[in-house]
Amino acid sequence: MIINQGALTGIYGTFSTIFNQALDKAESMVDLIAMRAPSSGAFVDYTWLGSLPMMKEWLGERVIKDLSAHHYIVRNKRFEATVAVNADHIEDDQVGIYAPMIAELGRGAKIHPDILAFALLAAGFTTPCYDGQYFFDTDHPVNGVSVSNTGGGGGNPWFLLDLSRYIKPVILQVRRPPRFVAQDRPTDDRAFMRNEYVYGVDDRKNVGFALWQLAYGSKDTLSEANYIAGGDALTALKNDEDVPLGIKATHLIVGGTNRTAGMELVEKMNKAGGESNIWYKTTQLVVCPWLT
Repeated sequence: MIINQGALTGIYGTFSTIFNQALDKAESMVDLIAMRAPSSGAFVDYTWLGSLPMMKEWLGERVIKDLSAHHYIVRNKRFEATVAVNADHIEDDQVGIYAPMIAELGRGAKIHPDILAFALLAAGFTTPCYDGQYFFDTDHPVNGVSVSNTGGGGGNPWFLLDLSRYIKPVILQVRRPPRFVAQDRPTDDRAFMRNEYVYGVDDRKNVGFALWQLAYGSKDTLSEANYIAGGDALTALKNDEDVPLGIKATHLIVGGTNRTAGMELVEKMNKAGGESNIWYKTTQLVVCPWLT
């Protein structure tokens, strides 16, 4: 193949199609735990997280909550992945060997929010949320009382989440979706100096915490007793007016190391001794490859 701009434009078109097909086809888990939030600038201030809206009797004037004490900012970050194509392979009509790499660029762009969101969830034991406390903490202030949404421990984490609501425990903030780009002109310095052309993907986004009230995290053993304690902790949550929030665990999120324990808890109809398992299907088990 003669390398000219026309040939390179054709290669870009082929690579772009491969990238977009892989991007569309790749499976993603992020929307299970994260709500998507559009961003039009460098950051978003989620001040509104200080209030979970609930109806109450209207007596006198409306009660407007002061959220000035809460400022939770999520700043967008840039991400990229890039591959180089040797010009000799183009000249020798061997461009097809790069198809799997270009497809992996598309798949990687699709699952990268998953990696970020579940990594943030795992870091919730040491990462603050909107109220200034760690997302999983024993000291969330609610109406002058410290409230806990963690089981402590020092092992591999597992989580009980209420994913039935419009608000999710995690925010996926998107400033610019993935785009396929190239540096593929014959006059480019890289083509002259290194005899190669580069193709890649980039986007702008970030993840942050939404409502800690929708999540319970523990590093203690995933046992029946601790599973019950976590579910009870979520159910007991109330708002600042001492009204129950109606939180109920819908999903049990585990990594590979807690998969067996999770299956024993919620996916087996009977226990080892043959007696009925009252916790069968009380939550949906999700085994996440991005958790240890």
